[in-house]
Amino acid sequence: MEIDVKEIIKKGPIYSGKAKSIYEIDEDRVLIEFRDDITAGDGKKRDVKKGKGHLNALISSRLFEVLEENGIPTHYLGYIEPVYMVAKRVDIIPIEVIVRNIAAGSLCKRYPFKEGEILKRPIVQFDYKSDEYGDPMLNEDIAIALGLATEEELKKMRELALRVNDVLRRFFDERGIVLVDFKIEIGRTKDGELV
Repeated sequence: MEIDVKEIIKKGPIYSGKAKSIYEIDEDRVLIEFRDDITAGDGKKRDVKKGKGHLNALISSRLFEVLEENGIPTHYLGYIEPVYMVAKRVDIIPIEVIVRNIAAGSLCKRYPFKEGEILKRPIVQFDYKSDEYGDPMLNEDIAIALGLATEEELKKMRELALRVNDVLRRFFDERGIVLVDFKIEIGRTKDGELV
């Protein structure tokens, strides 16, 4: 994959989040830079940990490869040492999709679950991705009313999240790691595919 990272970065990012910056390669691809920034509390606490960006880029790239190998569509196109990933350009749906296998954290604070309780079946939770509103939990009616996604897209997002959970649980189980929960974001490719 021949990409002049220095030239792309000179143009400046088209988006910069809490720990990643996105740069335009062309109309179909972007370069994602994993920075060494550490955030907590919706970005209210910040620090820098040398090497974090490199590890996050490596781990993310490997997990995207595992998902692709198992037939789950992603935006991933490749990894460039040390902190870059090339991806398809997508329009991010502003919904965080959280899958929970074991009760922990905010789930136990908000509901009568016991910390560490193995859930009878995974919980799929949609949150509105908005720092301004504190990432509130969504139901399908609110997501549709806000124009974030269609009913069919929400169904597909749930299905994708559960497929990702199946693949990642198996992958981590084989390595002796328990997958408690995770969060993904889903985007639309220019032809409308959800990845």
